[in-house]
Amino acid sequence: MGERKYWVYILASRIGGTLYTGVTNDLVRRVHEHRTKSIPGFTKRYDVIRLVHFEQFDDPASAIWREKRLKKWKRAWKVQLIEQENPNWDDLYSSISGA
Repeated sequence: MGERKYWVYILASRIGGTLYTGVTNDLVRRVHEHRTKSIPGFTKRYDVIRLVHFEQFDDPASAIWREKRLKKWKRAWKVQLIEQENPNWDDLYSSISGA
């Protein structure tokens, strides 16, 4: 069995829209859950389904630490982080899912 990976991710409702930061051990599954609105909560309520940023980690503690740090960041810092690698706020889901 291969090593487990963990991801911290940021979703957006649209370019410059509402942001959501999360952590998971299965990025494709988790983003799919957000996209299909199969789990009630913030992302379903505000239509936050566009994957605009993600980071991979080898251990859960590092991923959780990073998620908690990002959640404390000012919005402007999160926008800058997104735009460093994804200036057009493209939905990155197809690049990870093969869809």
